[in-house]
Amino acid sequence: MALLPWSFSLNFCFLFLIFFHGSLPCSSAAAASPLTALVLPVAKDAATKQYVVSLQHKTPLRSDKFVVDLGSGFLWVDCSKDYQSSTFRPVPCGAPTCAAAGALGCTGACYSQTGPGCNNNTCSGSPGNTITHLSTSGDLSDDTLVLRSTDGRSSGPPATVTHFVFMCGATLLLPGLAAGSRGMLGLGRTAVAAPHQLASAFGFKRKFALCLSPSATSPGVIFFGDRPYVMQPGVDVSQSLAYTKLLFNPVSTAGAYFLGERSVEYFVKVTSIAVSGKTVPVNTTLLDIHKSKGGTKISTVLPYTRLESSIYSAVEVAFVREAAARNIKRVAAVKPFGACFSTANVASTRTGWAVPEIELFFEGASAAWKIAGANSMVAAGNGVMCLGFVDGGVEQRESIVIGGYQLENNLLQFDLESSKMGFSSNLVSKGTSCGNFKLRYGYEIMTENNV
Repeated sequence: MALLPWSFSLNFCFLFLIFFHGSLPCSSAAAASPLTALVLPVAKDAATKQYVVSLQHKTPLRSDKFVVDLGSGFLWVDCSKDYQSSTFRPVPCGAPTCAAAGALGCTGACYSQTGPGCNNNTCSGSPGNTITHLSTSGDLSDDTLVLRSTDGRSSGPPATVTHFVFMCGATLLLPGLAAGSRGMLGLGRTAVAAPHQLASAFGFKRKFALCLSPSATSPGVIFFGDRPYVMQPGVDVSQSLAYTKLLFNPVSTAGAYFLGERSVEYFVKVTSIAVSGKTVPVNTTLLDIHKSKGGTKISTVLPYTRLESSIYSAVEVAFVREAAARNIKRVAAVKPFGACFSTANVASTRTGWAVPEIELFFEGASAAWKIAGANSMVAAGNGVMCLGFVDGGVEQRESIVIGGYQLENNLLQFDLESSKMGFSSNLVSKGTSCGNFKLRYGYEIMTENNV
């Protein structure tokens, strides 16, 4: 994708000087106009049900595809194959950035050809595929990254970060990711995750919003920066958010972590669950984080919401009972789901099949997260629909993990400064959707044809 004749350009001076103690030159170019937010389209990969973005990085610029991981602490890139960039720099051992990235190792000497992914005196960490739960070692590095600016109503000219920090991964981490992916984009609660780096680079608030679309052709968006978030036909969806507190899990839930490292994922507290307005009886002690277990996590790498066994059973029983009261016929289950139904005589509405509504109530929130048919029921074919929640077993570390399907067409704002999360419930009920943001300037979405 060609850049427009003009663009924002801002060196990551503040962090760059910290990383290298002023030993390398750092400068910044003035922006053509104030930049308050960035926007990044995100599309659903139909084959894997993962959410992918196309990032422009390196010099000269190249577009590569990355799987979005809300709970990962950094961007990792496959550096072991054809990584070519004149602006690539390894981060040396002992730099403060190493600790911020959890890169506490040090590659003293590279025993193969030096280059991206193998450099002497470079701090190293553990990039991992959070879908296959495979991790390896990798070097911390930085390079150029380009995203689009936004005024919250449409995408604008490109904005450049000249020193965006990331972890070099290996090709062996790619299996299990959407075809053509070169790594994963982490949005977690660290100083080197994309939300923090971009806010530091451009001086806007440490907030970001996620709006996933169920469509592979009408992408959703990730906003970095504060609202407005205006979807066509002119609906500012940030005006309808209810907020709950973000919680920290004191123990990491990552595939690889250091002893004593706390989780960088996003946890909230569900206080109760209702089906058709009736409270579901669950063991409420499971809804708290206790000795690193329990609580509710938000995930973009799990395709469907996963519940601890006793919670799942209670929700399934309540939903089946309310469905029967509507003369919705239960049929044989289709894996991985436990409760499936015939679509015969079930009305279709703009928010999906007319089935019992599920509500999640969050600590301190002014409204419940309402889950209607579009987010609760999955089409299984042959006139069958299934409740899109799965049984996570009794050993699941988190009691509730809200997965991607339930996030679709819901706006979530993560306010890292105030440590709170805003949620909208399904935007279709508000006359718009996550696929309705106005993407201008020929913004390209990565497809199999241009990988």
